[in-house]
Amino acid sequence: MGLVIIGIVVFLGLIAILIYNRLVGLRQNVRQGWADIDAQLRQRHDLIPNLVNTVQGYATHEKSTLDAVISARNSALGAANPAAAAAAENGLSGALKSLFALAENYPDLKANQNFQTLQHELADVEDKLAAARRAYNAVTADYNGARQAFPAVLFANAFGFGEEKFWELGAEERPTISAAPEVKF
Repeated sequence: MGLVIIGIVVFLGLIAILIYNRLVGLRQNVRQGWADIDAQLRQRHDLIPNLVNTVQGYATHEKSTLDAVISARNSALGAANPAAAAAAENGLSGALKSLFALAENYPDLKANQNFQTLQHELADVEDKLAAARRAYNAVTADYNGARQAFPAVLFANAFGFGEEKFWELGAEERPTISAAPEVKF
């Protein structure tokens, strides 16, 4: 009888170890997903001052729009976690839309090779960022699903595995999801 009890305890211990190790691996995937987003955000943030400086040469009296972009960029740089970063990045996306709308008023700027190159690089970064966000949300869903499934749900909180938040779109980005981007030359 004693061997049966010891066998059950060892079996339950092995199951707890396997659950713990699986949750550790999934949490690492979530952290890697966030690191991928962070790398793309840094690249995006590095492009913005060059873009603003290029526009500034043509649109010197549009200081408020340029200041809003820089302020939004600085706010995004200071975000410490995915939720804060998502909110700050949504504000930055709105400011960038204003900047590109401003460029519509300056035909010489739209024709400027430096501006076009920076705009193309930013669009490329935005595509990579969208892919990184999708990957992050996928691994976050896997992690959250694993920690909520039985028997892991019995151990997850005790082991310190809290729920991870998804990267969500801001209110200004939601209407544009189903619409194709409009390109004007």
